[in-house]
Amino acid sequence: MPKFIIEPHFRLHEWVAEEKGYFKAEGLDYEFRELVRTTAGQIHATPDRVGAFQSLEAGRKSNVSCACHWTVAVAASKDHGRLYPGCYSVSPAGVFVPADSPVKHPQDLADVPISVGYQSGSHYSTIQALEQYLSPNKIKLNFSDGLLFARMDKLIEGQSVACSLFSGPYYFAEQLGFRKVIDTTFMIATFINGDPSPESVAKYMRALQRAQRDIDLRPDLYNRYYLNEFPEKYHARMDVRRWGPGERIVFEPYTKETFDETFKWIDERGIFENGLGTRSYEGAVAAVAG
Repeated sequence: MPKFIIEPHFRLHEWVAEEKGYFKAEGLDYEFRELVRTTAGQIHATPDRVGAFQSLEAGRKSNVSCACHWTVAVAASKDHGRLYPGCYSVSPAGVFVPADSPVKHPQDLADVPISVGYQSGSHYSTIQALEQYLSPNKIKLNFSDGLLFARMDKLIEGQSVACSLFSGPYYFAEQLGFRKVIDTTFMIATFINGDPSPESVAKYMRALQRAQRDIDLRPDLYNRYYLNEFPEKYHARMDVRRWGPGERIVFEPYTKETFDETFKWIDERGIFENGLGTRSYEGAVAAVAG
């Protein structure tokens, strides 16, 4: 049986579990791969209108990865992989503007281009947050700045007037003095790629649950792992002691009701022009080891 492939994804948990030996303690036969820092973030550089959904559609290399729950649900419904129903997570996120921006309130974002990742968490969550203030025709999303680090670069370099960021880049923008106009915190789901055994997935999840307790208890000990998630060029400016713990895994089921409500929300906004797959919860979720 091939090794279980683990690639960290913009959070602390895998780093904690790896350093503390939790994967090994579970008896998981695995390979740990880091790709963000070693590629200077280029693994996440994408052209216009290519985002998280397209990366799942093309096939990620790890057996377990994450993306916003909207994208994972549709990808699983289109049979590109399976949604793991045993947990979900929640990531801090928000729309940021430069400190001197005339945008002071969410309603000031009317007709302002906001950099987001196409069919990625920032795409859906920005719409979800701003619908409370603006009509759909006043919410202007800019997909051309790419995914997370690419659009963060544009914001830092003064080439973006508003930008949606989450997790580590969210904290970095705050540290650098960018102003959060509105919170867009969103749910993330786990995506199963390939055919790992339910027992291997269960071992991986138990290790992450131990890591979550560690992070909850002493986040100050583990924020240093953000350095592993960022390309080297940012490190000299990062003061991770000021940052929060980021994504939190909730070990509660991602239910059929949640799945169905997610599809209803996506469908009403016409985010996928080519259909949403079968929309079958039973067909989309992965088997869970008992």
